[in-house]
Amino acid sequence: MNSDRKNTFIEVDIAILIDKIKNGIWLFGIPSWLFGITDRSFAAFTDGYVSTVEIFQLFTASFFFFSWLYLKPEESFTSNDFSPNQYQEYLYRIQAEKLKIKRLHMISQEYILPFPYVCQIYHLLSLKHLETIHKFSLNNLKILSISHFEPTDIGGIIKFQTILDSPANPLRIWRQPIVEVDLILHTPYTVELSIPVYNDKRIIVIFHAFPLSDSEHQLFIDIYSDLEWPKPLLQIILHFASCLTLFEDLPYLQALAERNIERLLHSHRISNHETGLLFKRFVELYGSSGEGTKLIAGRENS
Repeated sequence: MNSDRKNTFIEVDIAILIDKIKNGIWLFGIPSWLFGITDRSFAAFTDGYVSTVEIFQLFTASFFFFSWLYLKPEESFTSNDFSPNQYQEYLYRIQAEKLKIKRLHMISQEYILPFPYVCQIYHLLSLKHLETIHKFSLNNLKILSISHFEPTDIGGIIKFQTILDSPANPLRIWRQPIVEVDLILHTPYTVELSIPVYNDKRIIVIFHAFPLSDSEHQLFIDIYSDLEWPKPLLQIILHFASCLTLFEDLPYLQALAERNIERLLHSHRISNHETGLLFKRFVELYGSSGEGTKLIAGRENS
């Protein structure tokens, strides 16, 4: 590769990295503003009296949220920023990335569930429920070991090995008997589950959970995959699997909701078992005894 071509790739790589940073900041701002609106809503309406100051604060938070949505970053660079060859390479790379993401997206589901948001987060981040609550749908899947845990500034990453004990387990259609699964807490509202399948292919499930009140939350499920199956068939299977696992979750979430929810957010009351490391990290960052955003009952003490 000649030096001019190499410089073109380097400059385009830098430009795309800047685009990703800007988009990452914008995406992180969405749950932050939603939390602010939820917080102000609780502050305004829970005491039965709405003051002028509270209305103004709620209006201001809503205005900034919609302004933030309007400010979604597009491609940051124009033809004036590059030579013709560099700009052509930049456009090609950007469009290829968008098409790849669109092609990999399989299904989306959306639910409003009558359980506190903390119940959903506890459920998503606690590994043991895969062996118990989803015993039927996962056909006695077992967690062998935790292979890696890494705290991040706003979340954490845990990797764990799972095994399919039964030779008749239908999940063998998707994956090897023993695989390493990734579970990532991206933000207080976003959790990613990444499951390897055959030939370096993966199924990635993105959960977005947002509190609507102290007794209900909204759950978005997006599933991506690079499996080379007929997409309509894969979508049908994934819709069915997602609905089945949610159906299994409902009694569990109900049982959690009947417990003292605040108890889940105190780090000294949480088990130190390795299967709960990611939820413990959530509590350290966002629980009642941690520093940062308070998520108990969806509001801060005024």
